[in-house]
Amino acid sequence: MEKNTKIYVAGNRGLVGSAIVRNLQSKGYENLVFTPHSEYDLTDSRQVKDFFEKEKPEIVFSAAAKVGGIVANNTYRAEFIYENLQIQNNIIHQSYLNGVKKLVFLGSSCIYPKNSPQPMKEEYLLSSELEYTNEPYAVAKIAGIKTAESYNLQYGTNFLALMPTNLYGYNDNFDLEKSHVLPALIRKMHLAKALNEDIFCFVRQDLNKMPIEGIDGSVEKVDIVRVLKKYGITKKTVTLWGSGKPRREFLHADDLADATVFIAENIDFKDILKNDFNVENPKFPLTNVEVRNTHINIGTGKDISIKELAEMIKNEVVGFKGDIIWDESKPDGTFQKLLDVSKLHNLGWKEKIDFLSGIKAVYEKYK
Repeated sequence: MEKNTKIYVAGNRGLVGSAIVRNLQSKGYENLVFTPHSEYDLTDSRQVKDFFEKEKPEIVFSAAAKVGGIVANNTYRAEFIYENLQIQNNIIHQSYLNGVKKLVFLGSSCIYPKNSPQPMKEEYLLSSELEYTNEPYAVAKIAGIKTAESYNLQYGTNFLALMPTNLYGYNDNFDLEKSHVLPALIRKMHLAKALNEDIFCFVRQDLNKMPIEGIDGSVEKVDIVRVLKKYGITKKTVTLWGSGKPRREFLHADDLADATVFIAENIDFKDILKNDFNVENPKFPLTNVEVRNTHINIGTGKDISIKELAEMIKNEVVGFKGDIIWDESKPDGTFQKLLDVSKLHNLGWKEKIDFLSGIKAVYEKYK
Protein backbone atom coordinates (compact mmCIF):
# COMPACT_ATOMS: atom_id res chain seq x y z
CA MET A 1 0.00 0.00 0.00
CA GLU A 2 1.21 3.49 -0.83
CA LYS A 3 1.04 6.09 1.92
CA ASN A 4 -1.48 8.15 -0.08
CA THR A 5 -3.74 5.16 -0.83
CA LYS A 6 -7.37 5.94 -0.05
CA ILE A 7 -8.37 3.59 2.77
CA TYR A 8 -11.88 3.04 4.14
CA VAL A 9 -12.16 1.74 7.71
CA ALA A 10 -15.71 0.59 8.41
CA GLY A 11 -16.47 0.69 12.13
CA ASN A 12 -13.73 3.22 12.86
CA ARG A 13 -15.23 4.17 16.24
CA GLY A 14 -15.34 0.62 17.61
CA LEU A 15 -12.75 -1.39 19.50
CA VAL A 16 -11.20 -2.94 16.38
CA GLY A 17 -11.76 -0.14 13.89
CA SER A 18 -10.29 2.56 16.11
CA ALA A 19 -7.22 0.40 16.72
CA ILE A 20 -6.78 -0.09 12.96
CA VAL A 21 -7.03 3.68 12.44
CA ARG A 22 -4.35 4.31 15.09
CA ASN A 23 -2.07 1.71 13.54
CA LEU A 24 -2.50 3.08 10.01
CA GLN A 25 -1.84 6.64 11.14
CA SER A 26 1.25 5.57 13.09
CA LYS A 27 2.62 4.09 9.86
CA GLY A 28 2.00 7.24 7.83
CA TYR A 29 -1.33 6.42 6.15
CA GLU A 30 -3.40 9.62 6.28
CA ASN A 31 -5.86 9.31 3.38
CA LEU A 32 -8.53 7.61 5.48
CA VAL A 33 -12.30 7.79 4.99
CA PHE A 34 -15.09 6.70 7.32
CA THR A 35 -18.85 6.19 7.59
CA PRO A 36 -19.75 7.67 11.00
CA HIS A 37 -22.63 5.80 12.65
CA SER A 38 -24.52 9.09 13.10
CA GLU A 39 -24.45 9.72 9.34
CA TYR A 40 -24.48 6.27 7.72
CA ASP A 41 -26.52 3.14 8.30
CA LEU A 42 -24.36 0.33 6.95
CA THR A 43 -27.36 -2.01 6.89
CA ASP A 44 -28.85 0.29 4.22
CA SER A 45 -27.60 -0.86 0.82
CA ARG A 46 -28.39 2.50 -0.83
CA GLN A 47 -26.32 4.47 1.66
CA VAL A 48 -23.36 2.09 1.32
CA LYS A 49 -23.62 2.23 -2.50
CA ASP A 50 -23.64 6.03 -2.46
CA PHE A 51 -20.60 6.14 -0.17
CA PHE A 52 -18.51 3.81 -2.34
CA GLU A 53 -19.43 5.59 -5.55
CA LYS A 54 -18.55 8.94 -4.00
CA GLU A 55 -15.30 8.04 -2.21
CA LYS A 56 -13.94 5.19 -4.39
CA PRO A 57 -11.69 3.67 -1.67
CA GLU A 58 -8.80 1.48 -2.86
CA ILE A 59 -8.39 -0.52 0.36
CA VAL A 60 -11.22 -1.52 2.72
CA PHE A 61 -11.04 -2.75 6.31
CA SER A 62 -14.44 -4.21 7.22
CA ALA A 63 -14.50 -3.95 11.02
CA ALA A 64 -18.10 -2.78 11.46
CA ALA A 65 -20.34 -5.25 13.27
CA LYS A 66 -22.99 -5.66 15.93
CA VAL A 67 -21.13 -7.35 18.77
CA GLY A 68 -21.75 -8.36 22.37
CA GLY A 69 -21.23 -10.96 25.06
CA ILE A 70 -23.09 -14.18 25.81
CA VAL A 71 -26.19 -12.42 27.21
CA ALA A 72 -26.55 -10.02 24.28
CA ASN A 73 -25.91 -12.74 21.70
CA ASN A 74 -28.53 -15.02 23.19
CA THR A 75 -31.10 -12.26 23.76
CA TYR A 76 -30.91 -10.27 20.52
CA ARG A 77 -30.53 -13.22 18.15
CA ALA A 78 -32.48 -11.72 15.23
CA GLU A 79 -30.63 -8.41 15.42
CA PHE A 80 -27.24 -10.11 15.52
CA ILE A 81 -27.79 -12.20 12.41
CA TYR A 82 -29.71 -9.60 10.38
CA GLU A 83 -27.53 -6.57 11.03
CA ASN A 84 -24.24 -8.38 10.58
CA LEU A 85 -25.34 -10.03 7.33
CA GLN A 86 -26.57 -6.70 5.97
CA ILE A 87 -23.43 -4.77 6.93
CA GLN A 88 -20.93 -7.24 5.50
CA ASN A 89 -22.93 -8.03 2.36
CA ASN A 90 -23.22 -4.34 1.53
CA ILE A 91 -19.52 -3.64 2.10
CA ILE A 92 -18.21 -6.72 0.28
CA HIS A 93 -20.53 -6.33 -2.71
CA GLN A 94 -19.81 -2.62 -3.14
CA SER A 95 -16.09 -3.31 -2.83
CA TYR A 96 -16.44 -5.67 -5.79
CA LEU A 97 -18.58 -3.30 -7.86
CA ASN A 98 -16.24 -0.37 -7.26
CA GLY A 99 -12.99 -2.16 -7.99
CA VAL A 100 -11.48 -2.14 -4.50
CA LYS A 101 -7.92 -3.45 -4.72
CA LYS A 102 -8.00 -5.27 -1.39
CA LEU A 103 -10.59 -5.87 1.33
CA VAL A 104 -9.87 -7.27 4.79
CA PHE A 105 -12.93 -8.72 6.53
CA LEU A 106 -12.82 -9.16 10.31
CA GLY A 107 -14.76 -12.05 11.83
CA SER A 108 -14.60 -13.91 15.15
CA SER A 109 -13.31 -17.17 16.58
CA CYS A 110 -16.90 -18.12 17.52
CA ILE A 111 -17.24 -19.38 13.92
CA TYR A 112 -15.74 -22.69 15.03
CA PRO A 113 -17.81 -25.65 16.27
CA LYS A 114 -18.79 -25.89 19.93
CA ASN A 115 -16.82 -29.10 20.41
CA SER A 116 -13.99 -28.35 18.02
CA PRO A 117 -10.62 -30.01 18.63
CA GLN A 118 -8.19 -27.64 20.35
CA PRO A 119 -6.36 -25.59 19.25
CA MET A 120 -8.74 -24.72 16.40
CA LYS A 121 -7.27 -24.86 12.93
CA GLU A 122 -8.78 -23.01 9.99
CA GLU A 123 -9.76 -26.36 8.47
CA TYR A 124 -12.16 -27.11 11.36
CA LEU A 125 -14.70 -24.57 10.10
CA LEU A 126 -18.15 -26.14 9.50
CA SER A 127 -17.03 -29.54 10.78
CA SER A 128 -19.81 -29.79 13.42
CA GLU A 129 -22.51 -27.77 15.23
CA LEU A 130 -21.98 -24.30 16.69
CA GLU A 131 -22.42 -23.09 20.27
CA TYR A 132 -26.14 -22.27 20.58
CA THR A 133 -25.87 -18.98 22.49
CA ASN A 134 -23.92 -17.19 19.75
CA GLU A 135 -25.07 -19.20 16.73
CA PRO A 136 -26.72 -16.27 14.84
CA TYR A 137 -23.59 -14.10 15.09
CA ALA A 138 -21.35 -17.04 14.14
CA VAL A 139 -23.49 -17.92 11.11
CA ALA A 140 -23.29 -14.31 9.94
CA LYS A 141 -19.50 -14.27 10.24
CA ILE A 142 -19.19 -17.62 8.46
CA ALA A 143 -21.30 -16.14 5.67
CA GLY A 144 -18.85 -13.22 5.52
CA ILE A 145 -15.90 -15.59 5.11
CA LYS A 146 -17.68 -17.52 2.37
CA THR A 147 -18.87 -14.35 0.62
CA ALA A 148 -15.34 -12.94 0.43
CA GLU A 149 -13.95 -16.32 -0.61
CA SER A 150 -16.64 -16.83 -3.28
CA TYR A 151 -16.11 -13.40 -4.82
CA ASN A 152 -12.40 -14.18 -5.03
CA LEU A 153 -12.99 -17.52 -6.75
CA GLN A 154 -15.56 -16.21 -9.23
CA TYR A 155 -14.36 -12.68 -9.90
CA GLY A 156 -10.67 -12.74 -9.00
CA THR A 157 -11.04 -10.15 -6.24
CA ASN A 158 -8.44 -9.76 -3.51
CA PHE A 159 -10.55 -10.15 -0.37
CA LEU A 160 -9.03 -11.58 2.82
CA ALA A 161 -10.85 -12.83 5.93
CA LEU A 162 -9.27 -12.71 9.38
CA MET A 163 -10.69 -14.51 12.41
CA PRO A 164 -9.49 -12.88 15.62
CA THR A 165 -9.75 -14.44 19.05
CA ASN A 166 -11.41 -12.65 22.01
CA LEU A 167 -10.31 -9.03 22.06
CA TYR A 168 -9.81 -6.31 24.64
CA GLY A 169 -8.49 -2.78 24.42
CA TYR A 170 -8.88 0.95 24.91
CA ASN A 171 -12.20 1.53 23.20
CA ASP A 172 -14.03 -1.50 24.54
CA ASN A 173 -17.72 -1.78 25.43
CA PHE A 174 -18.24 -1.75 29.21
CA ASP A 175 -22.05 -2.01 29.10
CA LEU A 176 -22.81 -4.71 31.68
CA GLU A 177 -25.70 -6.14 29.62
CA LYS A 178 -23.90 -6.27 26.28
CA SER A 179 -20.16 -6.37 26.92
CA HIS A 180 -17.75 -9.27 26.58
CA VAL A 181 -16.28 -11.00 29.60
CA LEU A 182 -13.05 -9.04 30.10
CA PRO A 183 -14.44 -5.47 30.08
CA ALA A 184 -17.40 -6.66 32.17
CA LEU A 185 -15.00 -8.06 34.77
CA ILE A 186 -13.03 -4.82 34.88
CA ARG A 187 -16.14 -2.71 35.44
CA LYS A 188 -17.70 -5.06 38.00
CA MET A 189 -14.51 -5.22 40.05
CA HIS A 190 -14.06 -1.44 39.82
CA LEU A 191 -17.59 -0.74 41.09
CA ALA A 192 -17.34 -3.37 43.82
CA LYS A 193 -14.04 -1.88 44.98
CA ALA A 194 -15.61 1.58 45.18
CA LEU A 195 -18.47 0.18 47.26
CA ASN A 196 -16.07 -1.81 49.45
CA GLU A 197 -13.92 1.25 50.16
CA ASP A 198 -17.00 3.45 50.60
CA ILE A 199 -15.98 5.85 47.81
CA PHE A 200 -19.49 6.30 46.46
CA CYS A 201 -18.54 9.34 44.37
CA PHE A 202 -16.59 6.91 42.14
CA VAL A 203 -19.75 4.86 41.67
CA ARG A 204 -21.76 7.96 40.75
CA GLN A 205 -19.01 9.08 38.39
CA ASP A 206 -19.03 5.69 36.66
CA LEU A 207 -22.82 5.62 36.24
CA ASN A 208 -22.89 9.21 34.95
CA LYS A 209 -20.56 8.07 32.18
CA MET A 210 -22.41 4.78 31.54
CA PRO A 211 -25.86 4.44 33.11
CA ILE A 212 -27.16 0.94 33.88
CA GLU A 213 -30.80 0.39 32.89
CA GLY A 214 -31.29 4.17 32.92
CA ILE A 215 -29.83 4.54 36.41
CA ASP A 216 -27.13 7.23 36.49
CA GLY A 217 -25.16 8.80 39.30
CA SER A 218 -27.82 11.37 40.14
CA VAL A 219 -30.39 8.98 41.62
CA GLU A 220 -30.77 7.91 45.24
CA LYS A 221 -28.05 5.65 46.66
CA VAL A 222 -30.56 2.90 47.40
CA ASP A 223 -31.53 2.72 43.71
CA ILE A 224 -27.90 2.53 42.63
CA VAL A 225 -27.15 -0.24 45.12
CA ARG A 226 -30.23 -2.13 43.91
CA VAL A 227 -29.27 -2.08 40.22
CA LEU A 228 -25.66 -3.00 40.97
CA LYS A 229 -26.81 -5.96 43.05
CA LYS A 230 -28.92 -7.11 40.09
CA TYR A 231 -25.66 -7.38 38.12
CA GLY A 232 -23.90 -9.24 40.93
CA ILE A 233 -22.03 -6.27 42.40
CA THR A 234 -22.00 -5.61 46.16
CA LYS A 235 -19.45 -4.17 48.57
CA LYS A 236 -18.36 -7.65 49.65
CA THR A 237 -18.87 -9.85 46.57
CA VAL A 238 -18.94 -9.99 42.79
CA THR A 239 -21.16 -12.74 41.37
CA LEU A 240 -20.17 -14.13 37.97
CA TRP A 241 -21.92 -16.46 35.56
CA GLY A 242 -21.04 -20.13 35.28
CA SER A 243 -18.30 -22.18 36.91
CA GLY A 244 -15.27 -20.18 35.82
CA LYS A 245 -13.78 -23.33 34.28
CA PRO A 246 -14.07 -22.42 30.56
CA ARG A 247 -10.87 -21.17 28.99
CA ARG A 248 -10.46 -18.18 26.71
CA GLU A 249 -7.70 -16.71 24.60
CA PHE A 250 -7.31 -12.92 24.55
CA LEU A 251 -5.55 -10.52 22.18
CA HIS A 252 -5.12 -6.78 22.58
CA ALA A 253 -6.99 -4.87 19.88
CA ASP A 254 -3.80 -2.95 19.07
CA ASP A 255 -2.08 -6.28 18.33
CA LEU A 256 -5.00 -7.31 16.12
CA ALA A 257 -4.75 -3.99 14.28
CA ASP A 258 -1.03 -4.51 13.74
CA ALA A 259 -1.64 -8.02 12.36
CA THR A 260 -4.44 -6.72 10.14
CA VAL A 261 -2.35 -3.94 8.62
CA PHE A 262 0.63 -6.30 8.26
CA ILE A 263 -1.50 -8.73 6.24
CA ALA A 264 -3.00 -5.93 4.16
CA GLU A 265 0.50 -4.71 3.31
CA ASN A 266 2.09 -8.09 2.62
CA ILE A 267 -0.45 -10.82 1.76
CA ASP A 268 -2.75 -11.31 -1.24
CA PHE A 269 -5.42 -13.96 -1.82
CA LYS A 270 -3.22 -15.46 -4.53
CA ASP A 271 -0.51 -16.03 -1.89
CA ILE A 272 -2.98 -18.15 0.10
CA LEU A 273 -3.92 -20.10 -3.01
CA LYS A 274 -0.26 -20.71 -3.74
CA ASN A 275 0.69 -21.64 -0.19
CA ASP A 276 -2.37 -23.67 0.86
CA PHE A 277 -3.66 -25.15 -2.41
CA ASN A 278 -0.60 -25.25 -4.73
CA VAL A 279 -2.33 -23.03 -7.27
CA GLU A 280 0.45 -21.12 -9.04
CA ASN A 281 -1.38 -19.08 -11.71
CA PRO A 282 -5.12 -19.13 -11.02
CA LYS A 283 -7.60 -18.31 -13.76
CA PHE A 284 -10.94 -16.97 -12.58
CA PRO A 285 -13.52 -18.23 -12.12
CA LEU A 286 -11.42 -20.87 -10.39
CA THR A 287 -13.33 -24.13 -10.82
CA ASN A 288 -10.65 -26.83 -11.20
CA VAL A 289 -9.73 -27.08 -7.51
CA GLU A 290 -11.71 -27.14 -4.26
CA VAL A 291 -10.80 -24.06 -2.22
CA ARG A 292 -12.04 -23.83 1.35
CA ASN A 293 -11.03 -22.19 4.63
CA THR A 294 -8.84 -19.47 3.19
CA HIS A 295 -9.33 -17.31 6.29
CA ILE A 296 -6.51 -16.64 8.76
CA ASN A 297 -6.73 -17.09 12.54
CA ILE A 298 -5.44 -14.11 14.54
CA GLY A 299 -4.52 -14.79 18.16
CA THR A 300 -1.79 -15.72 20.60
CA GLY A 301 -2.17 -19.50 20.80
CA LYS A 302 -2.38 -19.20 24.63
CA ASP A 303 -5.43 -19.22 26.89
CA ILE A 304 -6.54 -18.74 30.50
CA SER A 305 -9.56 -19.93 32.50
CA ILE A 306 -12.30 -17.41 33.25
CA LYS A 307 -11.67 -18.06 36.96
CA GLU A 308 -7.97 -17.27 36.60
CA LEU A 309 -8.85 -14.15 34.61
CA ALA A 310 -11.33 -12.97 37.24
CA GLU A 311 -8.80 -13.49 40.03
CA MET A 312 -6.14 -11.65 38.02
CA ILE A 313 -8.38 -8.64 37.45
CA LYS A 314 -9.63 -8.69 41.07
CA ASN A 315 -6.21 -8.95 42.71
CA GLU A 316 -3.54 -7.73 40.30
CA VAL A 317 -5.40 -5.11 38.26
CA VAL A 318 -8.23 -3.52 40.28
CA GLY A 319 -7.45 -4.52 43.86
CA PHE A 320 -10.94 -5.46 45.05
CA LYS A 321 -10.73 -7.03 48.54
CA GLY A 322 -14.03 -8.92 48.48
CA ASP A 323 -14.94 -12.39 47.20
CA ILE A 324 -15.98 -13.85 43.87
CA ILE A 325 -19.12 -16.02 43.78
CA TRP A 326 -19.73 -18.32 40.82
CA ASP A 327 -23.40 -18.82 39.83
CA GLU A 328 -23.29 -22.27 38.26
CA SER A 329 -27.00 -22.11 37.40
CA LYS A 330 -25.97 -19.81 34.54
CA PRO A 331 -24.42 -21.13 31.29
CA ASP A 332 -20.68 -21.42 30.75
CA GLY A 333 -20.77 -21.24 26.97
CA THR A 334 -18.15 -23.09 24.93
CA PHE A 335 -15.58 -24.73 27.22
CA GLN A 336 -12.50 -23.75 25.21
CA LYS A 337 -11.81 -21.58 22.18
CA LEU A 338 -8.07 -21.63 21.52
CA LEU A 339 -6.90 -20.75 18.04
CA ASP A 340 -4.16 -22.51 16.13
CA VAL A 341 -2.08 -19.57 14.88
CA SER A 342 0.63 -21.48 13.02
CA LYS A 343 -0.61 -20.11 9.68
CA LEU A 344 -0.32 -16.55 11.02
CA HIS A 345 3.15 -17.17 12.43
CA ASN A 346 4.27 -18.68 9.13
CA LEU A 347 3.17 -15.47 7.41
CA GLY A 348 5.57 -13.57 9.67
CA TRP A 349 3.50 -11.98 12.46
CA LYS A 350 3.39 -12.59 16.24
CA GLU A 351 1.75 -10.66 19.11
CA LYS A 352 3.73 -8.04 21.02
CA ILE A 353 1.63 -6.88 24.04
CA ASP A 354 1.99 -8.76 27.36
CA PHE A 355 -1.46 -9.81 28.62
CA LEU A 356 -1.30 -8.56 32.24
CA SER A 357 0.38 -5.30 31.22
CA GLY A 358 -2.27 -4.84 28.54
CA ILE A 359 -5.16 -5.27 31.00
CA LYS A 360 -3.56 -2.88 33.49
CA ALA A 361 -3.22 -0.24 30.77
CA VAL A 362 -6.87 -0.71 29.76
CA TYR A 363 -7.98 -0.29 33.39
CA GLU A 364 -5.94 2.89 33.81
CA LYS A 365 -7.56 4.25 30.64
CA TYR A 366 -10.99 3.17 31.94
CA LYS A 367 -10.47 5.01 35.24
